Amino acid sequence: MRNRKKLKLKKFYFHPITVYVILIFVTILLSAILSAFQMQATYSTISSATNDLDTALITVRSLLNFDGLKFIFSNAMTNFLSFAPLGMLLLTLFGLSIANATGFIDTLCKRHLIKIDKKILTFIVIFLATISSLINDVGYVILIPLAALLFTLNNRNPHLGIIAAFSGVSFGYGVSLFVGSMEVNLIPDTTMAARLIDANAHISLTSNLFIIIAFSIILSLVGTIIIEKIIAPRLRRFKDKEEFAKTEELIISDVKELEQQKIEKEHYEKRGIKVALITAIIVIIIFIYSIIPNLPYSGMLLDMEEDTYLGQLFGTNSYFQDGFTYMMALLLTLVGIAYGIGAKTIKNDKDIINGCKETFAPMGEILMLIFVVSQFSSIFRQTNIGTVITAWCANAIGSVGFSGIALVIFAIIMIAIANLFVPSPSSKWSIFAPVLVPAFMQSNLSAQFAQFILRVGSSITAGITPLLACFAIYIGYLNIYNKDKSKPITIHKSISYVMPYFVIIGLTWILLTIGWYVIGLPLGPNVYPTI
Repeated sequence: MRNRKKLKLKKFYFHPITVYVILIFVTILLSAILSAFQMQATYSTISSATNDLDTALITVRSLLNFDGLKFIFSNAMTNFLSFAPLGMLLLTLFGLSIANATGFIDTLCKRHLIKIDKKILTFIVIFLATISSLINDVGYVILIPLAALLFTLNNRNPHLGIIAAFSGVSFGYGVSLFVGSMEVNLIPDTTMAARLIDANAHISLTSNLFIIIAFSIILSLVGTIIIEKIIAPRLRRFKDKEEFAKTEELIISDVKELEQQKIEKEHYEKRGIKVALITAIIVIIIFIYSIIPNLPYSGMLLDMEEDTYLGQLFGTNSYFQDGFTYMMALLLTLVGIAYGIGAKTIKNDKDIINGCKETFAPMGEILMLIFVVSQFSSIFRQTNIGTVITAWCANAIGSVGFSGIALVIFAIIMIAIANLFVPSPSSKWSIFAPVLVPAFMQSNLSAQFAQFILRVGSSITAGITPLLACFAIYIGYLNIYNKDKSKPITIHKSISYVMPYFVIIGLTWILLTIGWYVIGLPLGPNVYPTI
């Protein structure tokens, strides 16, 4: 037999921007098909005035018509400019670029962070990412760029830092060391739903405090093991292009002159770090003072119209919550400038501005990605497909008649499925709460435990849905640090990176939750999984 040469087809890579454009067209076409088949769902809502159940009908809205196309074209700019991750990312990069351009981050890594064991550094990144949900989505926009930079400066693959930060925020969303914005957003719906069964029900802001503290630590430890033992070995070592050039320079240069320069540089670096530390302490004290109420000129960042302190700090109109990203950017900016002056790495404003160019140079690609993702998110939301699926999942919980562990597991699965299409916890909870909370309470499970179950289901699938707004930042930064531009990191590949994290952390969430329920450990002060 003749040996036939096998034709090796060249693998074709769709850029994520192209994939999102395709998804937009698919969504528009799908909306027309599902609308023609009258895809719809009914779900319960609770009247805030009477605390009675009302029934709402939601249908899939077709965008393949005059009104639909009008919506797409007339809202394109609004969708882009109002896309929350965009402004937060630009602010973060502004501060980060200055801190990096002055040499502050490089010196900090060289003098302190490089001495930390790599596993401990990974744990710190994941832990900070996990507890960052205390203030909405700031973990995505601050920690993903910062982790990429820190891992690069520590001679590790920046993709690993990006994956660690993204996984920590996504798969640990909703747990922290203290109560935050999530409680403020969820408790009104939980309370109204609980009062359908018990008219005197009260849900405190600290009702899940103990369990979220414990889970934040455990999930971070498990996440560190996943990153270091499973994901890290799959990624190639990140090589510095200037590695060999630096070696050659050392051979040619005069040794004594280099020693003198090194001593002088270390002196200025130490002085720069000292000035930066003093500046950081002053800025942080001012920030802390601005969130303390009832002191002279204090409370500037609080919403004083709220009755409780947590409401003032994390409420809908909280200046602290809305301005946290700006505060972090300002802190990085001032600390970076202070270091630059102390270390004499900057002489004038032009040095700062020119040094920032490198950080903002690759932003064109990520801005294009964010524009397309903002259109896709808005178009998908307008079709009501996600809301209909969420309503189906909520209704399934109310119709199965499960109780105990079976109800807990089934609720987690339904919420996890709904989260793929509606990633916002508060949007899902307004549909799930009127069904899930009464079902739990009738099965002798507490309303507070039902609220925690939302965290579990939402966190399990948060990192694998392209509908997550901040998914654009994750995949965008993977491609920024991708050296082979002919082979962009696709949506499929970016999800495959976190699949081990998704599987293991998902099982960890479920097993820990069931264990907590079986043992009967408190969720918070005087609050238990059972009534």
